[in-house]
Amino acid sequence: MSGSQEFFFEGGRKGVLLIHGLTGTPMEMRLLGKGLANAGYTVHGLQLPGHCGDADALVATTWEDWYAGVEQAAEALRARVDTLFVGGLSMGAVLALALAAQRPELVAGVGVYGATFRYDGWNIPAVARLAFLLPLFKRLGIGRHRMFMEEPPYGLRDERIRAQVSAAMLAGDSAAAGLPGNPWPALAEMYRLSAWVKPRLPQVVAPCLIAHAREDDIASLGNARLVAARVTGPTRTLILDNSYHMITIDRERRLLIEHSARFFDAIASGQPLADAA
Repeated sequence: MSGSQEFFFEGGRKGVLLIHGLTGTPMEMRLLGKGLANAGYTVHGLQLPGHCGDADALVATTWEDWYAGVEQAAEALRARVDTLFVGGLSMGAVLALALAAQRPELVAGVGVYGATFRYDGWNIPAVARLAFLLPLFKRLGIGRHRMFMEEPPYGLRDERIRAQVSAAMLAGDSAAAGLPGNPWPALAEMYRLSAWVKPRLPQVVAPCLIAHAREDDIASLGNARLVAARVTGPTRTLILDNSYHMITIDRERRLLIEHSARFFDAIASGQPLADAA
């Protein structure tokens, strides 16, 4: 397995923990992390257990392992800062919401980026939409070595970045670009996580910035609407019109950085945040 790909940017007394997605890597959060660091935040981009190596390493972990890694990183960062925010991309957003639900005393605000409770975007093939059955398959021992392969545009509207990411992914550089597909057992764990978090969304009292691409190829806007409808805390929604799923590195990444910094700044300074669509 590759070494740690985590990053840490020292900043002020406001901290942000950033969580990458399933089969992904901290690299997909690094540009956002740099932007938040430039805005004065201390930022940690963690590496989820089982990630940045091969499929066997990922399959050996469960969603509970992933969440435990998030909670441990959050506690460590909170010990260094006065105010802690958490942001995640795709499944990382679901883990961020899990942390906010379970540990409200830790989390001052949440960046919900391309939340993925269900793979239902326009580029998901019909057979992959049946992935919610995978927890059953896993219990029955079916498909341990099977994988849903990634397909163009790989969550990226920006052709230049897409070419770089796909080249690294297909060359087997999982530390830089993640795995080229989703192993069935790992997807089963993602759906187990989703099923655990959904009924706990009302326990999320921290303000949430819900950012999602209108034409997300991996997870439809319905995932963002689910969060907005169920969390208890105030929300802001940012719909991006020139990006696909990987909004932290796609064409509107700078806009996402600006909105995230402004949102976290408002919370840290005690400005009231009324609910907004």
